Amino acid sequence: MNKTFYTFAGLAFALAACNQNTAIGNDREAQVDPAPTPAPIEPAASALRNIATAIVKPETMTTAEVQTIGGERGRCIYRLTEVGFPTFVYEPGVRGFVKLNGKLIPLTAEGPDRYSSGELLIATRLVDEEGNAGLQAQEIIIVPPGAKDELGYRGYVQCDEGVTL
Repeated sequence: MNKTFYTFAGLAFALAACNQNTAIGNDREAQVDPAPTPAPIEPAASALRNIATAIVKPETMTTAEVQTIGGERGRCIYRLTEVGFPTFVYEPGVRGFVKLNGKLIPLTAEGPDRYSSGELLIATRLVDEEGNAGLQAQEIIIVPPGAKDELGYRGYVQCDEGVTL
């Protein structure tokens, strides 16, 4: 009897924290939870300092973060899924922003499809296919400072009117 009670009590305790997922896109109580604050903007050298390159992965940006970097107007938005939040926001051939290690990192164009900040490099490449919602497929390659391997991701890009890739 006691063993069963403790099993159920442990299970209830473990499930009690399931409603505390703060990842963007999860339903939150607007009247209780404060609006999300945007991540700080830092160059790659300081944003990735003392971080193992093997754990550097692109993160999704909140609406507040996209507004902090100037919004979507005149830019292309790369998403890992067609309905996902932005992962890389950029003006082709000019500049871009990526979120790594909880920081928004500004990048400068080094060519038509290459962006960098210090030793951080991001390259984009269109893929000859479309998603189910009609968005253009695109690959991004992320090379963190000091990385032995590059990180490649396939997702979808949507550009503002008048912006061409």
